[in-house]
Amino acid sequence: MTATRAIALAGDAAARDAARRVTRNRWLLLAPAVTIITLAAAGPILIVLVYSFLEKGNYAGVIWNFSSEAWFNVFLERGMFDDVVSFADAHLSIFLRSLRLAVMATAMAFVVGFPTAYFIATRPARTRNIWLFLITIPFWTNLLIRTFAIMEILRNEGVINVVLGWLHIVDEPIQMLYTDFAIAVGLLYVYLPLMVLPLYASIEKLDFRLVEAGYDLYANRWKVLRHVILPLVRPGIIAGSILVFIPALGAYVTPRVLGGGLNMMLGNLIEFQFGQGRNWPLGSAISLTLMALVMVALLIYVRATTGREARHG
Repeated sequence: MTATRAIALAGDAAARDAARRVTRNRWLLLAPAVTIITLAAAGPILIVLVYSFLEKGNYAGVIWNFSSEAWFNVFLERGMFDDVVSFADAHLSIFLRSLRLAVMATAMAFVVGFPTAYFIATRPARTRNIWLFLITIPFWTNLLIRTFAIMEILRNEGVINVVLGWLHIVDEPIQMLYTDFAIAVGLLYVYLPLMVLPLYASIEKLDFRLVEAGYDLYANRWKVLRHVILPLVRPGIIAGSILVFIPALGAYVTPRVLGGGLNMMLGNLIEFQFGQGRNWPLGSAISLTLMALVMVALLIYVRATTGREARHG
C-alpha cells in the first residue's frame, strides 16, 4: 500500500511538473507578442496620461512641471481678468453634442439596421451571402470618400434638393449640410454595417418556431416583435449599439467634413488642442475623458450581457 501510494504521489508530482512546464513554455512563446501589444497599447496611453498632468508649452509641447490645470479646464474655466471659476460652456456643448449625435446615430442605425438584418436572415440560405456581401461593400472604400459622397447628396445642389426642387416640393434648397443632421446621417451611413452584422448573427440563430407560436397564441405582429423577437436578439442589439456608439462618439472625419468645422465633436476638439490650440495637456485630458466615456459604455455592455446570461443560466 505504501509503495503504491508513493508511486501515485510521484505520478501526480510528475504530472504537475509537466503542466507547469507546458504553462511556462506557453508564456515564453507569448511573451514577445504580449510585450509588443503592451508597449503599443499601454505605452501611448501612459504618455498621454503623463502629458495631462504637465504644463502647456508656449509654442505647443509641454513644460515638465506638474500641474492639474488641464483636468480643471476640461469642464471648468477661469475668467481672464478676475479668475472667477465657471463652466467651460464650449467644452460642455461639444461633449453634449458628441453624446447626442452618437446616440442619434446609434438609434438611427438600429431603426434602419434591424429590418435590414431581419430581411437578410429570412432570405434563402443560398442568397444570404450575397446580401451580406452588399452590406460590407462600403468598407472597401476609404472613409473620407464615403463622407464626401454623403456631402454630394446633402449639399444645396445635391441629389435630395435637386429632386425636391424638380418635384416642386420646395422653392429654395434646404440647408442640410454643415448641421448636426448632416453629421448624424454621415455617422449612420459610415457605421450602419456595424449594426447590421451583429443583428444578423443573432436573428439568424433565432428559432422561428417561437415566432409561429406567438402568432398561434393570437399575438399581432407588434406583440410578437416586442415580446418574442426583440428579447431573443437582445445580445445582437447591444453588441451593434456598442459597435456604433463608440466610434461615433470619437468620430473626427465625418463631423469635420459634414459639420464644416463649426459643429465640432470630441475628436475635432482633441485635434484642435493638439494643433491650433497648442495645448497638449488639455488635449491629453480630453482624450482620456473620451476613453473614460468609452469604458463606461463597455461596462454597461458587459453588465447587460452577463446579467442576461446569469438570469437565463
